[in-house]
Amino acid sequence: MPVVALLVLDTVPGPQLTTPGLVLEAAAGVHRPARTELRVCSAGPTVATAGPLSLDIAVPWGLDGLEGAGTVVIAGRDGPLAEPPEGVLDAVRAAAARGSRLAAVGSGTFTLAAAGLLDGLRATTEWGRTAELAARHPRVEVDPAGAVVTEGPFPTSAGVFGGIDLFLHLIGLDHGPSVAARTARQLIAPLYEDAGATREEIDRELAETAGLEPTIRWLETRPHDSPTLAEIAAHAKTSVRSLNRRFRVRTGMTPRQYLLRSRLERARRLLEAGDGTIDEIAARAGFGSPESFRRHFRRLTGATPTAYRAAHRPGARQGREAR
Repeated sequence: MPVVALLVLDTVPGPQLTTPGLVLEAAAGVHRPARTELRVCSAGPTVATAGPLSLDIAVPWGLDGLEGAGTVVIAGRDGPLAEPPEGVLDAVRAAAARGSRLAAVGSGTFTLAAAGLLDGLRATTEWGRTAELAARHPRVEVDPAGAVVTEGPFPTSAGVFGGIDLFLHLIGLDHGPSVAARTARQLIAPLYEDAGATREEIDRELAETAGLEPTIRWLETRPHDSPTLAEIAAHAKTSVRSLNRRFRVRTGMTPRQYLLRSRLERARRLLEAGDGTIDEIAARAGFGSPESFRRHFRRLTGATPTAYRAAHRPGARQGREAR
């Protein structure tokens, strides 16, 4: 049976301790080959969860639990992030050297970055800490608004809903998108049932959530427009209230946040291509003004557009790798 090791450290958010088991159990229920052994591992015999009510949890595995795991998932930590305990970074590097897939939920990306495994690669973290990640680890290419980013064997995520985004992504990689979709349905449907929804209503809600894809593509191809929520809802043929709910389920973001992410992604690609002035790129990416572009870009990446371009212009990565 495949082994997934969940590495947890002090101040781990409680949902990140429980979500992996829920998702993996749901996956095994809809697809028997997805059965997985989950090992919860830490540097010591107990781990303290994040507040407001911190609990000391007994951890069944030490760092030796990472040995033999095909996938190691590093959970996040809350509050100020100190260096991981002694032995953690060496254990993470050893797992990578053995060929394990290393993944991170939310601020767990900081541990991967501290181990030096993300240098020169794209990665993301919880959205409120992207600037901090970029400042502390400038060799990491931080995606300011990615939900899940995979480059090489190192998937990282924003940690939406306690890491559901990452674990569904891993299931999709290992067993295909249809199994991931069925797993998501298994997780979401009981919530609707508890609210008194009928099976037909559940099916309709999930189908409409999946049906947001044309609207998402529509937003991505209209960077210069600033559609209102009512206009986006009209395109999706739903109400504004349902639009916001379904967008969060589908992407982890509101429609406006998704539109901003699309613009920032377009700007990032233009900066990396090296063409045009900063003001021209701001306009081509759909920002209302260069000042607005600079403010959003720096807030979400920790770097100015000029500094980002200097670090990522053609040939810059090759120069970094050569060193």
